[in-house]
Amino acid sequence: MISVLIADDHGAVRAGIRMVLETSPDITVVGEAADGRVAVSMAAALSPDIVLMDVRMPHLDGIAAARELRDTPATVLMLTSFGLDEVILGALRAGAAGFLLKNASAEELIDAVVRAAAGDTVLSGEVTASVVAMLSTMPEDAGSAPPVAALPEDLTERELEVLEGVAAGKNNRTLARELGIAEATVKTHVSRVLTKLGVQSRVQAALRYTSATGGSGAS
Repeated sequence: MISVLIADDHGAVRAGIRMVLETSPDITVVGEAADGRVAVSMAAALSPDIVLMDVRMPHLDGIAAARELRDTPATVLMLTSFGLDEVILGALRAGAAGFLLKNASAEELIDAVVRAAAGDTVLSGEVTASVVAMLSTMPEDAGSAPPVAALPEDLTERELEVLEGVAAGKNNRTLARELGIAEATVKTHVSRVLTKLGVQSRVQAALRYTSATGGSGAS
């Protein structure tokens, strides 16, 4: 059972999301928060698997809240009404594992939660590429993005293959099929890749890979 905490300052939005999620036998909503500060406190108390976090909330915005949850077991998925912009980039840097537009269908919402709980990114390869393209066009002194670093030399050949697949937006099941290994083995490789890269999410790993290689493969 996947436990979910919903954080949004609009009661009607929270109610709608809860109604959709509770149609899935694999998901349980353990709580609701109306602002970011309460969301952080509830996440600490309830230990949810997934926190659906609105970007803009009172007292503590979603990006700041995601940053505070970065070192916890909870996976943060940002809820937003906006397209790809600097807000989304800021949240990725804060450790969010992906994004979900508020106009997503019921199936997309449930699928995103299930995939995130399984360790997959909820961003397609196309969306990830768009985010990386935005980063590449920003001035060097824009924001607080760290300088691009080369990929760690201790990544194994298999880990590089997995990282390349992650950067292409492929989920664990697809990678397992293409590489001819078990899905559980893919998860292990992904975990090791994140540790070696020093990042918290598959999205951040994809950004790091594409920034370091230009999306053309590791050298």
